[in-house]
Amino acid sequence: MYLIREATTADVEAILQIAEQTWWPTYEPLLGKEQVAFMLGELYTADKITKQVKEKQQTFLLLTEDGQPVAFAAYSPREEDENIYKLHKLYCLPKTQGKGYGKILINAVADKVMEAGKNTLDLNVNRYNNAKSFYEKMGFTVIYEEDIPIGPYWMNDYVMRKEL
Repeated sequence: MYLIREATTADVEAILQIAEQTWWPTYEPLLGKEQVAFMLGELYTADKITKQVKEKQQTFLLLTEDGQPVAFAAYSPREEDENIYKLHKLYCLPKTQGKGYGKILINAVADKVMEAGKNTLDLNVNRYNNAKSFYEKMGFTVIYEEDIPIGPYWMNDYVMRKEL
């Protein structure tokens, strides 16, 4: 049995644990150990996630299974265009992958976007990440490629969009 709720600052440690347990098996084969360690250190610190939650920079949805946090998503309006929302994060613990939680979270985010009166949802996905085919099944299409510097590294992404 699962539940979805909006995360609070009390959930930051659970979010960090899910990210840590998900990032290594997902990204180490694509990016290498050094880049994964660097990016986790840049993007997933307690201070950064706490600030994002507390200041509503991103809304985090936490999915719990039998009371245990196992997946999360984070979204917000795009800075450049508040009519378009961006799914910033979507991670499910490896042991729960295949249970449909990613789809459930995307649909929950899409519902929130539509409740806000908007109908466009974007996301970035690494060009070599197998998740691209999952997003395509969820109705997203590639609209352009984007290379984003992060420290001494690059994030080589597709930007994908879904009209809701």
